[in-house]
Amino acid sequence: MNQMKKRVYQANILLPKYNLVVGTQGNVSGIDRKRNVVYIKPSGVPYEKMKVLDIVGIDFDGNVLEGRLKPSVDWIHHVFIYKHLPEIGGVVHTHSVHATAFAAAGMSIPCFTTGQADVFGSEIPVTEYADNKSDNIGKVILKYRKPGCPAIILGKHGVFAFDSTPEKALFAAQMTEYFAKINLLAMIMATGIGKKIRPLPVSEIKKWYERYHGKGYGQK
Repeated sequence: MNQMKKRVYQANILLPKYNLVVGTQGNVSGIDRKRNVVYIKPSGVPYEKMKVLDIVGIDFDGNVLEGRLKPSVDWIHHVFIYKHLPEIGGVVHTHSVHATAFAAAGMSIPCFTTGQADVFGSEIPVTEYADNKSDNIGKVILKYRKPGCPAIILGKHGVFAFDSTPEKALFAAQMTEYFAKINLLAMIMATGIGKKIRPLPVSEIKKWYERYHGKGYGQK
């Protein structure tokens, strides 16, 4: 069995397990760069009913190369990211609750904690609103993304996360929701006592990010 198809399936079925989706509002894709085939969730298929063989393989024009179902309606945004960011190997789109609250408010997720500094190296930026016609969503993602930050809040919409593999992109989506929840709670608490929370200084964010990404964290 095609290993990328299997990995994309496994990442998709983890979306509801990790409370990142409700209904069928979310999707994961991965790309086989040698063949330029993108594997993605089929449109509108419930996660609990989905099988490995349901994962759809498409080309960069959305033509179905593998599978019998239609690809996710978000395929065009995934493909745009793969076309313009050759280092990306996996893309996740969700409407997770707390992160989407930031999207609704048009707010970035500020970097209040060392944990967020570790993973994202910055605030998680928010974009202007973009409709789903043509490449509009992909273009605002490229416009607002921060180098090294594997996620973005799409204004009035939800989350896109992207990394070198589907598994890493899924982790970025998890962490986006995790820090959105922490930060929202912190902001509510601070408001209740009339306190203003300030993000970590840029120098501290850089220090924590670099440690997490190869300068001391983890095993060799």
